[in-house]
Amino acid sequence: MQPGIRPTVLMMCITVAGTIAMQAAAGEPAPQEDVKTSLPPELARQMEEATGRGLAYLAATQRPDGGWELMGQSDPAITALATRCFIQAAAYGPEHPVVERGVEFILRYRQPDGGIYLPDAGLPNYYTSVCLATLARLDDPKLEPVIAQAQQFLKGLQWDEQEDIDRANAWYGGAGYGRNKRPDLSNTQMMIEALRESGLPADDPTMQKAMTFVSRCQMNSASNDQAFARGADDGGFIYTPANGGESKAGYNTVEGGQKRLRSYGSMTYAGFKSMLYADVDREDERVKAAYEWIRSYYTLTSNPNMPKAQSKEGLYYYYHVFAKALRAWGEPTLTDAEGMTHDWREELCARLAGLQNRDGSWVNEADRWYESNPALVTSYALLAMQAALE
Repeated sequence: MQPGIRPTVLMMCITVAGTIAMQAAAGEPAPQEDVKTSLPPELARQMEEATGRGLAYLAATQRPDGGWELMGQSDPAITALATRCFIQAAAYGPEHPVVERGVEFILRYRQPDGGIYLPDAGLPNYYTSVCLATLARLDDPKLEPVIAQAQQFLKGLQWDEQEDIDRANAWYGGAGYGRNKRPDLSNTQMMIEALRESGLPADDPTMQKAMTFVSRCQMNSASNDQAFARGADDGGFIYTPANGGESKAGYNTVEGGQKRLRSYGSMTYAGFKSMLYADVDREDERVKAAYEWIRSYYTLTSNPNMPKAQSKEGLYYYYHVFAKALRAWGEPTLTDAEGMTHDWREELCARLAGLQNRDGSWVNEADRWYESNPALVTSYALLAMQAALE
């Protein structure tokens, strides 16, 4: 099939029951219930058109070397995200030339240590995680050695006893941009997702160590032993507990005029998703607290609980983790703290369809974390819709 052919509504209105088998094969956590995933006919038509335009835009902007652009040059991480959109699209699939060129480009960045990254960029965890998750989606036996080596590379980047970091250290179990970089939840959730989707079991020590770090990102004093979380009980997540804690949303002023790190949407869904990928029990207090935060701050118009001036920063990253987290949760609807029930799939799809540009791309005008890059943001949007509709 040629680029630009629209995926069928049938592909997007499949049942979760069919997806459970796919997710099990890919190592992903399966949804909790067998619930039919479908859209109203008019929204299904809009989504068919939106995904078709988005894929056509990406196909048209693939560079001659097979990559997609970041800051003037083809980039393996952006390429991995874009390539995954085509792997998962019924009108393209793993054997389409767009995918083949993208995969060839990604594999040029394999390193002797097993990672897949730009050697001088200082982002080996980020690059390898994104590339590994995409390559695993191909389900190609020829790539098994590549996947195994990438998994081992990521395991080696985790801060643990091998670096003389013990459980008492706030860095323990986390992953940063590279071997010498302090860990953060964004990199850690990418590592968890890549390892899980490439077949690593949830009970693997790497996953369990990661839960120590993830738990310390949660503003929940009942389960977080870090000083910055003392007295906190909202259940949301911050960027990192390292070096006294940091939130990209800044601080809240609490009783007594004290400053407390402010939890926010993209990291809360990332932490929630990570716990589900690690098979933390749904009745675990950490999971329940995170879900209550999600109910309290449910929105698709902003990155929740970011300060007003920053409310659109990281918005498409947020949509991406929102869709994957709620897909892993497995419930078709979510009832917010005010008692309003949301069909999150319908609402997400309608929101993204309304934000698409005429040329088929998506771009975030709040340019932070490279979200002015249409290849990155269009990939985030398509992957969010694909996750919602699997």
